[in-house]
Amino acid sequence: MGMIKKGQRLPSTEILWVTESDVETINLSHKLSGRRVAIFGMPGAFTDTCSELHVPNILGNKNDLLSTGVEEICILTVNDLFVLKEWGRSKGLFEAGISLIGDAASECSKEMGLNFTVPAIGFYDRSLRYAMLTEDGIVKHFLMEETQSGITTSGAEALIEAISKSRT
Repeated sequence: MGMIKKGQRLPSTEILWVTESDVETINLSHKLSGRRVAIFGMPGAFTDTCSELHVPNILGNKNDLLSTGVEEICILTVNDLFVLKEWGRSKGLFEAGISLIGDAASECSKEMGLNFTVPAIGFYDRSLRYAMLTEDGIVKHFLMEETQSGITTSGAEALIEAISKSRT
């Protein structure tokens, strides 16, 4: 399968669903079943662009995103549960009610065709940067970032705009 597209179902991959109080190994497709969920893909916790640009953008637009009918906001990174727990606490993600998806072995990212490698900085099969809206596990909006050092097309505002345009 190439890169996932609008209208396709997310893979039935086992991932770590990390919240402040719990960690579950779950089937992603089953977890999203019957729900409207925004997922923001990022290369990794504690990286500069993710932590200093993307996360604050999501936190700052959380209420507007929820007002579009999104039931849950999640961030997917290729990290283990220990890194995600600390990142979630230190960045205020858990306090804001945002769940983290740990794609530790990059299986989900690979299956969606959304992985990349940059050996010079130690990135192997990391998640590309994107924003998507899923309904019942099916991609309704998919916004791929044009560069990995910015959030022009993968930020919360862009997803809110895409959702709003589809309602008119």
